[in-house]
Amino acid sequence: MKWRLLFGLLAMIAMVPLFSQTEDDRITIRSFYDEALTSRQSYHWLKDLCAIGPRLSGSESSLQAIHWVKGVMDTCGFDRVYLQPTLVPHWERGNPEKAILYDSKGGEYPLNVLAIGGSVATPPGGITAEIIEVPSLMAIDDIPREEIEGKIVFFNPPFDQTNIGTGASYGSNVGTRAQGAVKASQKGAIASVIRSVSSGDDDAPHTGTGHYEADVDSIPAAALGVRSADIVQHVLKLDPHAKMHLEMSCKWFEDAPSFNVIAELRGSEYPDEIIAMGGHMDSWDVGEGAHDDGAGCMHALGALKLLVDQGVTPKRTIRAVMFINEENGTRGGEEYADQAVKLGEKHLVAIESDAGGYSPRGFGITADEEQRLKLESWLDYFPKNTISYMSKGGGGVDIGPLHRADGTPMIGLSVDGQKMFDLHHSANDVFSAVHPRELELGTASMATLVYLLSQYGL
Repeated sequence: MKWRLLFGLLAMIAMVPLFSQTEDDRITIRSFYDEALTSRQSYHWLKDLCAIGPRLSGSESSLQAIHWVKGVMDTCGFDRVYLQPTLVPHWERGNPEKAILYDSKGGEYPLNVLAIGGSVATPPGGITAEIIEVPSLMAIDDIPREEIEGKIVFFNPPFDQTNIGTGASYGSNVGTRAQGAVKASQKGAIASVIRSVSSGDDDAPHTGTGHYEADVDSIPAAALGVRSADIVQHVLKLDPHAKMHLEMSCKWFEDAPSFNVIAELRGSEYPDEIIAMGGHMDSWDVGEGAHDDGAGCMHALGALKLLVDQGVTPKRTIRAVMFINEENGTRGGEEYADQAVKLGEKHLVAIESDAGGYSPRGFGITADEEQRLKLESWLDYFPKNTISYMSKGGGGVDIGPLHRADGTPMIGLSVDGQKMFDLHHSANDVFSAVHPRELELGTASMATLVYLLSQYGL
């Protein structure tokens, strides 16, 4: 009996450091949430960033934002802040686009339209042609060339409102934006116009990247607002010979110099093990890039600042990376990966926030199952109603090149994104659409994740 009591006492004594460590972690983590929710630092920074305006790669405003965020980082007490040069694509929209629908009886219907990113211009004065409606990207394959040649193709797939996760609906339709101009041109069309890939029901057009192929004639590509697309659909049912007039003055320029912006806290015990987290500084040239992806940038910057403010000395090196050129080229992510390989850097993990500044719900993990289960074992550290899952599959466009280069595990922040595709890539993506508490809960959740990774590795 005495031996049993002795063994029991020794076991209890052995558990004391672990219990103390766990409680210390919980106190530290709770301080992240308390500070984020009361100071609203990420939210205030986001307001300043959005005041600069849209930040498409190659633009003066993108450089202004880059130097602004570096200036902020320089005041935060980080161990190192630096710019990482790269060249980025430079495309400009030009004058406001113009689209008008004409029926055979002389009726005119002005339409809200935006050029798809990277589009070529129309000839001066625009183009006017009959329209052919195509229900999906693949459906055009079954339409004879003679029915399309010389016309404007109107891709009109509806946004699938039955999906609980709106990202699935976006993913199933985004091909019309990316490849519509190529598919239409192959059938002899003179332009491609799509229903905006949007879950909303307003008339703000949604832009985004489009692609061309070298051996296919490049034709103008544009996106209609949802209600404008409804008008075209309705008129075509009554008048199959209705015509559209389209004017766009987009232009490509030579690649422009730009930068990633990187802030770093050096690890005290394992400085050569790097935890990188970030978002992308560039945004489309409409709106303010508040959710996409000013929020993700401020998540990363705010999380790193929380570690400083709460007196955390990380065991592993932690970086906040503001990537450039996610929207139309991924040059920032590629440059970061190239430099990491060149310098022989070892990344423990790369984390990205690019789903918007909404309430955090979980993290998506691209790693081996043992690593994912370790992350899953930390769920209890996150306050209720914040992070509730560590699911298989996740990452991001900016951290993808690093993962492909050396196998670095990837993590992507998942949020309650029901509203994201109402405003994504449109003039509605503005600071006023961001709620401070939702944004700050994301910042604190990112801080919690990198803190635990720094303390306990992966």
